[in-house]
Amino acid sequence: MPGCAGSSEAGEARGAALDTVLGEDLPEPARQLIIAAEAQIGLTRRYDPSYVRLDYPGGDVPLERGVCTDVVIRAYRAGLGLDLQELVHEDMRAAFADYPPHWGLKKPDPNIDHRRVPNLAAFFARQGAEVKDGSYRPGDLVTQNVFGRPHIVVVSAKTSPLTGRRRVIHNMGRGTEYGDWLGLFPETGHFRFRTLAA
Repeated sequence: MPGCAGSSEAGEARGAALDTVLGEDLPEPARQLIIAAEAQIGLTRRYDPSYVRLDYPGGDVPLERGVCTDVVIRAYRAGLGLDLQELVHEDMRAAFADYPPHWGLKKPDPNIDHRRVPNLAAFFARQGAEVKDGSYRPGDLVTQNVFGRPHIVVVSAKTSPLTGRRRVIHNMGRGTEYGDWLGLFPETGHFRFRTLAA
């Protein structure tokens, strides 16, 4: 995705910074996911939940805008080469009844389905990616209920100097940014999807 992953030099610098935070034990897929999520900071500056007709596969809204799910979608595309738009759509085609019926749809819609937190949570659960032990690793995904609205964050390799909690990368209204959100709102899901060493 043009502009999302940054230059290779910038990516190498971010990778080296992750080494200094966690040592050498960070699995490469998690490292690449975090680098791709961090690369969106300063580029995605607006929160915009508008329905948009997208190319398929590989469709995206303009990089300067998006929602919390777009942070995850872009990070998986740029960092791991995985297209959640296509993966979620194909899984919904195969098992539509296993996905939340909140929107009254009769069939999958590749323009929006992957951009909805409950659908991503259902997809990750169906892939066996749920984490039950309560440990947060860099690259994990956490879904939350924020004042009645679903939200998803990418767990980063950094910790807050004030609370000691892992910081997250997300978009909660001001564009993609770091935040200290773990434990602040009810957690509705915790996933580790393809971020361990192969």
